[in-house]
Amino acid sequence: MEALLNGGTPQASHAALVCHPHPLYGGTMHNKVVFHAMKACNSFGFPTLRFNFRGTGLSKGEHDHGQGELDDVRTALDWLDREYRLPLVLAGFSFGAAVGLRAACSDDRVQAAVGLGIPVTPIDDRRYEYSFVESCRKPKLFVSGTRDQFGPSARLRELVDTFPEPKKLVLIESADHFFEGRLREMRETIEGWLRETLGKN
Repeated sequence: MEALLNGGTPQASHAALVCHPHPLYGGTMHNKVVFHAMKACNSFGFPTLRFNFRGTGLSKGEHDHGQGELDDVRTALDWLDREYRLPLVLAGFSFGAAVGLRAACSDDRVQAAVGLGIPVTPIDDRRYEYSFVESCRKPKLFVSGTRDQFGPSARLRELVDTFPEPKKLVLIESADHFFEGRLREMRETIEGWLRETLGKN
């Protein structure tokens, strides 16, 4: 698996994993949204790992429509746990959020999860479902743009309403799916929520 690690500080309280958008539509760990999510986590001194899903970049294998990719996320979480023995934070963008949240919600090592631009309409002729989040009681942040073509605001609000607390939904005005021109606001939203949720100064 091809990956990049941005190292943390010796006093790090958590380690973080960031998952990239759909591989079949150009998504990689170098995506701008993924980069800014990494910077948000790393700003607190968290060692932060990005990786390429199977079949992307130098990662071996073939795209598996979210099934094998779930194993990729679990493998990355296992690596972070072995290396740092710290509580984990997971952030994912679009396809990476749909897959990453599934892994995060079922993994007790993950203390907080961030979903960026979660798709509520089909991206690859596949409709994503989030019923697994209905039993996920760890802190959850959802950030999308009001012009997200894969996440109409009204439908996103309806979906998040079905999720248990603690949760927070932030809609960034005029931002599209890729937060074009609004990446700084997205990053600051993540930083503010992590500070509030994890008690970071």
